[in-house]
Amino acid sequence: MTVVSSSFAPPEGVFVPVPTFFKSSPVPPALQAPLDVEAQIQHSIHLAKNGIRGLVLLGSTGEAIHLSREERFELISGVRKGLTEAGFLDYPIMAGVLTNSVDEALEWLADAKRAGAQWGLVLAPGYFGAAANQENLQEWYTLVADSSPIPILIYNYPGVTNNILVSLETYTKLAAHPKIVGCKMSHGNVSHHVQVSLDPAIDHSKFRVFSGFGQQLGPIVLFGAAGVIDGLAAIYPRTVSRLFDLAANRPVTIEALSEIQLLQFAVSRAEEMVGKWGIVGIKEGIYQVLNIGNLQGGRLPLKGRMPKGEWESWSVAMDAMKKLEEV
Repeated sequence: MTVVSSSFAPPEGVFVPVPTFFKSSPVPPALQAPLDVEAQIQHSIHLAKNGIRGLVLLGSTGEAIHLSREERFELISGVRKGLTEAGFLDYPIMAGVLTNSVDEALEWLADAKRAGAQWGLVLAPGYFGAAANQENLQEWYTLVADSSPIPILIYNYPGVTNNILVSLETYTKLAAHPKIVGCKMSHGNVSHHVQVSLDPAIDHSKFRVFSGFGQQLGPIVLFGAAGVIDGLAAIYPRTVSRLFDLAANRPVTIEALSEIQLLQFAVSRAEEMVGKWGIVGIKEGIYQVLNIGNLQGGRLPLKGRMPKGEWESWSVAMDAMKKLEEV
């Protein structure tokens, strides 16, 4: 059982950006399949029981942009209720905020708090790309944080925001805000992860640096990052969590370093599937390994499954992960 006060930074460790589960088919007159909250709760409890420090609901992997306001509330509140009933009181939940309007971002944050989330993971407003300069990004995040009912983290995912890259100077300035308590960098610039994690101008007791890539877990945690928000951990939570625990423990012994290297290789190799197939691949993995959900994929345009035989083609990487998960 994990108890967390929402006035503080999120805990260090592995968070999972969980996919949103849907039923197999629509219920007329609806055009798309409804939420499968029961599957969502089942998966969340499995993660909580197997080393995962917290969840990100309705982030990019969670398809927040494909859900209505009512559905977003239903999903967060349903998972919160399910976790509480399973004995995971105040289990850490971040809620994704994927909108460009300051006022709408605050609406999402208010709904997230009401539904039971402790933090908001707020995507950089990238509709206009590089036209949003760093000074305006700083002002945008400051306005949101000033009025947010819960602490927020900066979410920089250039792949879905017209290649906006939050600068090192912007992180340093925004980290001083009392209600901006961390960041998630979903890009491959390891230097940015390390520099923000080690910046002496940042109070790292209240500003946590997370990567969106498990491929970077060992290297960045060894140099002070707080952890990862990683999609592969939705399938293999124990192994990714074990890698974090070893990398975060001090001092790092020769024996621990050897295991870190072994686990990082296995995780990085399996992450290639996630990198290629994204949400569809994560959902397929959860179904194949944990027997949760279905093979219908996400909502349009992410509907469908991997081609026949594709999952089996990753057997070397996935069999290795399965063996590690069972240790």
